[in-house]
Amino acid sequence: MVALSLPSVAQKFEIKAVNFDSIRVETQNPSSKYFFPKLIKGFQSNDTTMTFDQYRHFYYGYVFQEDYNPFRESPFSDMIESLYYKKEFTRAECDTIEKYAELSLNDNIFDLQQMEFYIFALKQKKKYARAAIRQYRLNHIIAAILSSGNGTAENPWVVTSATHEYYILNKLGYVAVEHKSMPNNIDFIAVKKKNDKSPEGFYFDASKIMEVADVKFVE
Repeated sequence: MVALSLPSVAQKFEIKAVNFDSIRVETQNPSSKYFFPKLIKGFQSNDTTMTFDQYRHFYYGYVFQEDYNPFRESPFSDMIESLYYKKEFTRAECDTIEKYAELSLNDNIFDLQQMEFYIFALKQKKKYARAAIRQYRLNHIIAAILSSGNGTAENPWVVTSATHEYYILNKLGYVAVEHKSMPNNIDFIAVKKKNDKSPEGFYFDASKIMEVADVKFVE
């Protein structure tokens, strides 16, 4: 499947720390423009007026929802894996990709890879308007993640799912070669160097993932 290029919107944002305390208050306040039910309604209704800050609150505010499971794996996501690596697709195969991508997203709204598969299927079926709206959604989620840091040890990217770490690196054109767990729930992913000046790898802050897991999945 053809990889999507890094969205242009992801090159225009301001990098700022994620304040989870503020996001929790705002996304739980019914009078706030960041109230989570309002955000998910706008997202699902293809509201293209959602601001960048609303997307940041949407992505990071999800960790405070009862439905949030940082380790969720959709039972539908792997059902048609063999199709993802084909070069040509029939209409029926595109319908199948679209069907299972949608089922996966209904189960996990932030399954970024399935968002990409969905967009691909729509484009193959020449449903370009629908694909553009879905691409807009995905671009802004990617940008929200990238706005949380710069991928360094001092300023890692903050993620709400470990799968997003690898997805972001893929969008940046890197191939992951090794994963290391660092102190304070920081993940370091070594990458195949593009050239002599490219970084050895990137850092991700997974502390919120582990914090929620410690509460929800205590044995």
